[in-house]
Amino acid sequence: MTAFDNAKKFFEACEAPKGWEGCKDLVADGAEFSCQAGALADVKTVQAYCDWMKWLVDGPMPDGRYTLHSSAWDAGANTATFVATFHGTHKGEGGPVPPTNKATSTDYVYTLKMNGDGK
Repeated sequence: MTAFDNAKKFFEACEAPKGWEGCKDLVADGAEFSCQAGALADVKTVQAYCDWMKWLVDGPMPDGRYTLHSSAWDAGANTATFVATFHGTHKGEGGPVPPTNKATSTDYVYTLKMNGDGK
């Protein structure tokens, strides 16, 4: 299996969301995470992000889903990119405020730098 295949599996598992348990075999130990979104300002590891996505869909946005628009592999940089839109409605419990029943469609890009083991 190629590094790009593993990157695709990770993207699908994380966005499913399967949480860390469903993603950990595809991720290098100690993998870091960064993001410009304020809601994720304190999330610094891929493990924490995987669990945050699971929390989001298991709680505040139970209809959370994504539309994948594009994916690409740069062999020279050993990097995968995924361009997608997250869709969800804030109708579940568990967030910092009561459900608002407001919907979002948020564009995002994953840039996954893969290591020599394809993780």
